[in-house]
Amino acid sequence: VKVSVVVQAAGKELTEAEIYERATEDWCKAGNKKTDLKELAVYVKPEESAIFYVINGKATGRVAF
Repeated sequence: VKVSVVVQAAGKELTEAEIYERATEDWCKAGNKKTDLKELAVYVKPEESAIFYVINGKATGRVAF
């Protein structure tokens, strides 16, 4: 089964791939390597226009929705 996720809110739309890219880019800007990413948990909060993430169970961050 192939699953596709698209989040729509307040006239904005983000695909699963775009959310992944924003979170990983933010994480890499902090000095991490994309190859070290093993697990990504994402929490989308449209009311805050934010995407919160947890990488590898410990690194956290926030990017714009």
